[in-house]
Amino acid sequence: MKKSLMILAMAVIPCLAAADETDLRAHVEFLSSPLLEGRLTGSEGERIASEYLGAQLRARGIQPLPGHDSFLLPFDFVSGMKDEGSSIKLTQGATAKDFPGDHVVGMSFSDNGTISAPVVFAGYGIKSPGSSETPYDSFHELDVKGKIVVMLRYFPENVKEEAFRHELSRYAGLRYKAMNAREAGAVGVIVLTGPNSPNAGKTVPVGFDTSVAGSQIIAVSADGEFADALFAGEDKTLKAIQTELDSGNPHVSGFAFTNKTVTISAAIKKDRREGHNVVGYLPATKGETDEYVLIGAHYDHLGHGAGGDSLAGEGDAGKIHPGADDNASGVAVILEVAGALAREQRPRNIALAFWSGEELGVIGSQAFIDKKLIPVEKITAYLNLDMVGYARDNKLSAQGIGSAPEWPSIVEKANMRPGFDLVMSKDPYLPTDASVFYTAKVPVLNLFTGAHENYHKPSDTAEKLNYEAMDRMVTLATNIVGSLMNDEKGPTYTAVERTKPEGESGRGVGRVYTGTIPDYAAEVEGLKLSGVMKDGPAAKAGLEKGDVIIEFGGRKVANIYDYMYALEGIKIGEKTAVVVMRGDKRVALEIIPEARK
Repeated sequence: MKKSLMILAMAVIPCLAAADETDLRAHVEFLSSPLLEGRLTGSEGERIASEYLGAQLRARGIQPLPGHDSFLLPFDFVSGMKDEGSSIKLTQGATAKDFPGDHVVGMSFSDNGTISAPVVFAGYGIKSPGSSETPYDSFHELDVKGKIVVMLRYFPENVKEEAFRHELSRYAGLRYKAMNAREAGAVGVIVLTGPNSPNAGKTVPVGFDTSVAGSQIIAVSADGEFADALFAGEDKTLKAIQTELDSGNPHVSGFAFTNKTVTISAAIKKDRREGHNVVGYLPATKGETDEYVLIGAHYDHLGHGAGGDSLAGEGDAGKIHPGADDNASGVAVILEVAGALAREQRPRNIALAFWSGEELGVIGSQAFIDKKLIPVEKITAYLNLDMVGYARDNKLSAQGIGSAPEWPSIVEKANMRPGFDLVMSKDPYLPTDASVFYTAKVPVLNLFTGAHENYHKPSDTAEKLNYEAMDRMVTLATNIVGSLMNDEKGPTYTAVERTKPEGESGRGVGRVYTGTIPDYAAEVEGLKLSGVMKDGPAAKAGLEKGDVIIEFGGRKVANIYDYMYALEGIKIGEKTAVVVMRGDKRVALEIIPEARK
């Protein structure tokens, strides 16, 4: 027997007694142990974790889904991107110059291949529907059909009108820009980081794009040396052109380069792996029904943190990220909820899911929906637990309650015995698996005890968790599921307008880095900080854990959304006024935001 399976077999033993803090701790300690090396999706650590979870479900009397003989449900995914030699050749008349891989990087969403065509400059490559009187369209009256489009990264740097700046930032994602060029008839895209921008003259990191499909266009980024060669001999330098564009004037037009042809070769390799969701169910015991109440938590984490989402300091780079709170805590609670539900009479089927691929962009839960393993129309409601191991000051966020009007009463009733200080949030568009089900029109609820200084770091370890609070979380979640499976109608799905601004990655990571850690569970007017990143801009500015940001960049901050909007309107590298409440004292500081790499 393999060493991992021997440990797995030993770990299965303590499971059938009533839930207590000891069992919860045992689950978390196993899942966050060095043996699993951070549970990266598709890794050996994920495999060991999935076997452990399957064994725990079986020991509790949980069954595989109808038509399946295993709890482990595989899905394919793109596990990484690598540039294997993208290049550019610039030709003008009889002169040609090659720019090999140290000057060029393929975009993560690019198709592979080689294309030669005349080249056209399209400014920032942005098309926005325009809430202002004049819509912003970089392609207006610009013929790009059959041509290669050169465009700038980010969005105009000096737009003064706040609302307009926010609008442009929303349409500045590079995949979206490439789509604009393709729809206008372009055959290729070259992205430059302009001299006025953050990371000036640098190529865009190849990044990570979980979409299996490409963009149906060849796209690369090139460095400042290529940009200088391309703009040589034109009427204006790239810096002068970008300065004109940075005002946001929609009438600054693009142009065709003079007698220049570009050949792009993109060579992006997408590594593919297989991940596994772990899903089982408890069949209804009272009457016949094809409806399910679904409860889930993701069990994957960051491995050694090489994927770009690690917040580890320089001294911790490359170390195992145990993911005790994120999200061994949610998994441990659901395992004990499963044991409690197995002893109950059930008018509805109860499905229990442990998702992989959440850290890569909720790809495991999305695969579950896409494969229709349980048709979404048969899911009465979805309860998600993500990071429930801290509960500082006894606070618990119940997120997504706007997805159904019944949620507040269900949660308040279920909480009578556990006694958490609840903070309810309506927004169902959450950076976790709940959002996947909400967009599929399933009422969702996410339980969350808040961000903290150990988030996405090697210091997210088992001994830091509040197991007494997690024990009460088992009771709360069991009560919520009890209400859902006994309610004849179930929650009523409600459409909620999306208001949260998104960053370039689609996961809420924008161009500006401040190093603040919001306390999402704080019920205050403003944005309370649960911590600040070591050596980050916030720490350098003197912000502290417990501060409540009430003004940022001259804008009032009443909540997390105000803060995110304010970030879009500030200048990287320039002093920005920030006002915080520190206890009952108003403190004015200055922060210098940095560019996110």
